[in-house]
Amino acid sequence: MPALIEEGRAKVNLSLRVVGRRADGYHDLESVVAFADCADRLTLEPAGELKLTTTGPLAAACGDTSDNLVFKAAKLLAEAVPNLKLGAFALDKVLPVAAGIGGGSADAAAALRLLARLNDLSLDDPRLQKVALATGADVPVCLFSRACDMTGVGEQLLPLELPSMPCVMVNPRVPVATKDVFKELGLRNGELLVGATSVLGAPAWPEEGGSIADWVEVLESVPNDLEAPALRIEPVIGEVLQALRDSAGVKLARMSGSGATCFAIYGSPADAHAAAERIRRDHPGWWVHAGTLS
Repeated sequence: MPALIEEGRAKVNLSLRVVGRRADGYHDLESVVAFADCADRLTLEPAGELKLTTTGPLAAACGDTSDNLVFKAAKLLAEAVPNLKLGAFALDKVLPVAAGIGGGSADAAAALRLLARLNDLSLDDPRLQKVALATGADVPVCLFSRACDMTGVGEQLLPLELPSMPCVMVNPRVPVATKDVFKELGLRNGELLVGATSVLGAPAWPEEGGSIADWVEVLESVPNDLEAPALRIEPVIGEVLQALRDSAGVKLARMSGSGATCFAIYGSPADAHAAAERIRRDHPGWWVHAGTLS
């Protein structure tokens, strides 16, 4: 059987509200999630033994194979599905790690899609859904890799219709651990950050056919609650945001997820590419991608 290939597309949180911290310590979130046109590439060679090799410009940042979410997702699915056919994975890593764009989660989701194809499983299979959430909070949304309003701890997904948005994504090549950002946020178990009034007064997302301007107008009123604590941990995030906000044609700029990747939405692809070129020139050590979100 020939090798199977899937892409792990970068996830971008256009908004991120932390509703509160549950009694079990997990945080309830509400986030509009889009996906970018940059991605890791995962290949599966069907075989008897589960293996993982990493290549690509950021392979060294992947750490121990045993800790990789691709490996974790495959092992959990093998426990959930009797006689699951496995194989050798090869990951071409191009997305920054610990970057707030779900790189590891996207890779794990790609692994689950590959194993689903190999074993004739539907992506709606409850076992696959359960394994996705057990692997990581962002894995369920990355499994389908389409724009969603994500709530709960990542398990509740409402599909959204986004226009194609020209964007620039920038990471200063400084990893930021999600657990550190939530710790800095400082919510106690059972504590709410967003009250009932805020939830009831939340804006409605534009319907299908909504323009970039429609989406930017609504998103401007819904922040990323993790931006401030992440800034306290890594002030360089502020430099990234300023570089994006100073660029011509920018409509909205903010941090994605728990950072340190930031993104900006532009009115045209030309503005996005011009901004990316300027940021690459001024900050040659940063990771910069110009493309689209959808």
